[in-house]
Amino acid sequence: MARKKSKDGSNDRCDRMGKAEYMEKLAPLQLELNRLARWVQTQGQRVLVLVEGRDTAGKGGAIAALSDTLNPRQCRVVALGKPSDRERGQWYFQRYVPHLPATGEIVLMDRSWYNRAGVEPVMGFCSAEQSQAFLDQVPRFEQLLVDDGILLFKYWLCVDQAQQEQRFAERLADPMKRWKLSPIDLQAREKYAAYTAARETMLKASHSRHAPWTLVDFNDQRRGRLKLIRHLLDQLPDTAVPDETIVFPPLPGEPLRETYRGKLRPIR
Repeated sequence: MARKKSKDGSNDRCDRMGKAEYMEKLAPLQLELNRLARWVQTQGQRVLVLVEGRDTAGKGGAIAALSDTLNPRQCRVVALGKPSDRERGQWYFQRYVPHLPATGEIVLMDRSWYNRAGVEPVMGFCSAEQSQAFLDQVPRFEQLLVDDGILLFKYWLCVDQAQQEQRFAERLADPMKRWKLSPIDLQAREKYAAYTAARETMLKASHSRHAPWTLVDFNDQRRGRLKLIRHLLDQLPDTAVPDETIVFPPLPGEPLRETYRGKLRPIR
C-alpha cells in the first residue's frame, strides 16, 4: 500500500478506506457471520476469539464489527478489568475459565490471558518469573481447550508507532473518546520498543500448530477489520444452515392502538 510523508516526517497511509466503501464491504461479511452463528448454534460448536494488540490498535472496533449484528445472548464480549485481590491469589488462568464458551456460543475476548505476556511484564505488574511461568503453561492450557473441542482463534492487531501516536492524540482531542485514555496508555507511549520485545517473546512461545497466531495490519482499521473477519470465516467449514421458515399469519381484525390509563403518557 502506498505511503506518504506526514507533516511531522512520519509515514502515513494515503489511501485509507472510506466509510462508504467499508460499509459496503462489511455488509456481506456480517451476513456470513450470522450464518456462522446459526451453524455454531445448530451444531453445538464453541468458538473463542482472542483479540490482542497494543493500545489504540483497534481491538474494540474489530470486536464491534464481529458482534454488532449477532445475538448478544449467543455472542458474548469479555473485557475483564484488573484482577481483584482474591483473583491475584488464584492460578493465573482461573479467572478466565468461567468466561469460556459453552455449547452454541461465540466468545470474543478484548484482551485475554495474554496480558501476562504483554502489559503486565512491560509495566511491572508481574515478575519475570511469573511471566515465564505463563509462557511455559499457555501452550498446554490452549492444547486442553482445543482438545476439548473449542475452536480457538488468536489475532494480534499490528499498528506502527506513528499511527499509535496519532490515535492517542485523537483520543485526547475528542471528549467522546477521552475515556479511552488511562495513565497506563500515557506510559505505554514511551514503551513501544519494550512492547515489541514482549510481543516477539510471546509469539515465539505461544504460536503453535494447535493454537496459531494471526497477525493483521491495523494501520488502516477499516481494512484490518475486513481482513480479520474474512480470515475468521475462511478458517471454518461451510457454515450454510437453512433459514428457519417463519410465517406471520394475518391479525384477526383491525390492529389495536396502544392505550393508557391514568396520567402517564408516552413522549411523542
